[in-house]
Amino acid sequence: MSGFRPGAFLLKELGEMLPPTLFFTAGFTLIALTTQLILEDYLIHLANFLLLVGGALVVGKAVLLANLLPFIGRFDDGPMFRPVLFRAVVYCVIVMLARIAEGLIEFFIDGGRAAELGLYLVSHYTWHRVLATQIWVFVLFLIYLSVVELNRRLGKGTLFRLAFTQRRSDTAGAE
Repeated sequence: MSGFRPGAFLLKELGEMLPPTLFFTAGFTLIALTTQLILEDYLIHLANFLLLVGGALVVGKAVLLANLLPFIGRFDDGPMFRPVLFRAVVYCVIVMLARIAEGLIEFFIDGGRAAELGLYLVSHYTWHRVLATQIWVFVLFLIYLSVVELNRRLGKGTLFRLAFTQRRSDTAGAE
């Protein structure tokens, strides 16, 4: 009898969410660090780090949601740039919608009314900052998805083996 196993399902979901979450935590941390260095604020505050991890979790969940879309694999059989670019755009749109949805949920929880929604969107969001963040999210998705797609095309685990376990002498005969 093969029924639904919640533990196995949860483990599978967490396994799919962990790589993009870790990658984007590192990426967002580097972006925040370099921004602070440019602005001569050399201290990384714990609150900023927690916000970055929260943002990476949103990205990880967005990847899970996007992977459920029936059209997400539309370009998987084409040249590598097609699935990478297509998925990066789809993931970025979902991340943007999730970020806006979070703000709207907060707005309505704080007692906001539908009539005030337009004013809230204009005044609450610093749109040039939102755009800058989305540009970085897109660039990070391009990097992340390129590695994921390359790993898929080489055979799952081959890239890890090449990067971390296989020595140059192991491949010398291939030259």
